[in-house]
Amino acid sequence: MPHLRGAHDRLWDGIRQALGYGPPALSRGGAPWAERQSRTLVLAQTCGLPYRAKLHGHVVLVGTPDYDLPGCPPGHYFSYLIRRTGEERALNTLLDQGVMAFNDGLSQSGWAAPLAHVAPRRPAQVLQTGGHVASIDAVRSGDADVAAIDALTYLLWCDAHPADATDIDAFDQTAPTPTLPYITALKRDPIPIARALRSAIAGLSPTDRAALRLKGLVQIPASAYLALPVPPSP
Repeated sequence: MPHLRGAHDRLWDGIRQALGYGPPALSRGGAPWAERQSRTLVLAQTCGLPYRAKLHGHVVLVGTPDYDLPGCPPGHYFSYLIRRTGEERALNTLLDQGVMAFNDGLSQSGWAAPLAHVAPRRPAQVLQTGGHVASIDAVRSGDADVAAIDALTYLLWCDAHPADATDIDAFDQTAPTPTLPYITALKRDPIPIARALRSAIAGLSPTDRAALRLKGLVQIPASAYLALPVPPSP
């Protein structure tokens, strides 16, 4: 999100300083799949579903951020089910009669989590938006009736858009699952990278830490990510 770029840049500066190597700046606007699988990758973050569906065996887990989300164990997150404020139809009715917006078919929070939450029911109509904020906008505009937005993104968006947030009703939520892990290239040692991450997070200013909602780094095994099912394609 644009309002968090400075905080992310300062986090990376701290990681690079503690690690002793790495590119001088974060890359933005590249090709995520190519970057995540690059042999020279130092650090990236990926969703749990792409990790278990495609990246496992091609990258190494570094650690999992703890965003201290309500009702979640450390390093876990959930999705809010959202609808327009004033909408009174229940979730099952919205799925049967309306349109569900989703960011991507390889999104744990936007696709896999809501499908698991309502299984075996499936949405009658779907709209792929390409991003969680775009899904929020689709619900606000009436192009969609319901969407699943990961809790971190939703809370960060509400922080930045308090007036717009009054248009949205977060009326349900999915079960917690391990949140988006940090990864590195397959042949890199993840231990010093994890150490540098912890140092950089601890060194953030209180303002940046609060803005990113980043509390710390935890170690969640790959088996916890791989244990979750890969959902059917939209």
